[in-house]
Amino acid sequence: MAAGLAATGLVSVSATTEAANSPMKKVFVHHVFFWLKEPKNVEARKAFEKGIHALVKVPQIQSYHIGTPVESPREVVDDSFTYSYIAFFKNSADQDIYQTHPIHLKFVEDCQHLWEKVIVYDAIN
Repeated sequence: MAAGLAATGLVSVSATTEAANSPMKKVFVHHVFFWLKEPKNVEARKAFEKGIHALVKVPQIQSYHIGTPVESPREVVDDSFTYSYIAFFKNSADQDIYQTHPIHLKFVEDCQHLWEKVIVYDAIN
């Protein structure tokens, strides 16, 4: 009986998950990885987090996610970064506006001294 209930629950979760995982259409994805100079420095992390949370107020950003790495023993997982930031835009024109927006420029000016490395991956469908 428990196995039957578990299977039934799994089916309903799968159906819900399938609908929720439909691909996003016509979106520009801007994914940035930051390696802070002092990743264990609490004050540096607070300053960076304050800056990045101000950054997401750029009006062209449709959605965003700010995260930290999940430690993984898998060789294909790079968990060496300090922060991950991903922003979604309607199109490349909106992302271009974002790049020169005063909020973005202020973030770079205020926080660039905190990081030692940045890698950006942009993608569009």
